[in-house]
Amino acid sequence: MADKVLKNKPLVEAIFEIKWALASPQPGILIDPHYKIFLGRLYDKVIEEYPEHEQLPSASVPDEIVGHVVQHRFRKSLNGWPLLQVGPGILTVNDTYNYLWTDFKERSIEAINKLYEAYPKVTQLQIESLLLRYIDAVEFDHTHENIIDFLREKMKVDIKLPSGLFTEGIRSRPKVFNWQASFEVLHPRGIANVRFATGQKSNKPSLVWETIVESQKNDIPQMPEKINEWLESAHTITHDWFFTLIEGELERRFSGE
Repeated sequence: MADKVLKNKPLVEAIFEIKWALASPQPGILIDPHYKIFLGRLYDKVIEEYPEHEQLPSASVPDEIVGHVVQHRFRKSLNGWPLLQVGPGILTVNDTYNYLWTDFKERSIEAINKLYEAYPKVTQLQIESLLLRYIDAVEFDHTHENIIDFLREKMKVDIKLPSGLFTEGIRSRPKVFNWQASFEVLHPRGIANVRFATGQKSNKPSLVWETIVESQKNDIPQMPEKINEWLESAHTITHDWFFTLIEGELERRFSGE
């Protein structure tokens, strides 16, 4: 499924994330014994496509206490997007405003293939989770307007609190808002999450929302053979949810109409 291309897309970031199991030699310690070799081999395989390497502050922390924390970035251009991120037990593909699904999917599949090619002991590679996540935002001054009204009127999300809560001296407009729900998904097997929160975009007050599909452990399909099927199914959900939520005025705004 190809994305509709919106002229003024609200996308903050698109993320594909894969995590694999880490060894636990003692309580509270998680390590990937092959991480150092894997990192070097992965670098050799991605340098042509992502030549700009960025070491994050977390890289100076002992690996045994930063399990599933990214330590290195590989960018397509200096300070540019898209990019890969890697750490002990984690690999991500990230893109932002210029994101297109067809390109993002191919980069995600290629990242998975490079993971399996570069990992020294591929028979020991046990995938723990797959995640497709979209973060979007629309400018909205929640300090002066009611975000609950905005959600109901613009995104068809109706959240109500008893009017009796707002007695004299208590305003009904939230100063901070954070609402999240998770739902079981059959294709791909896993969980779909949606979240709405007050936040900022470009240093302006905004409504931030996320749509996420995640599969864990027994719900993960055969890897890496089924990753294309998983990505397409997960994207179908996030795509449909996004356009259902913005249908109407917001879609016209994001389309530049």
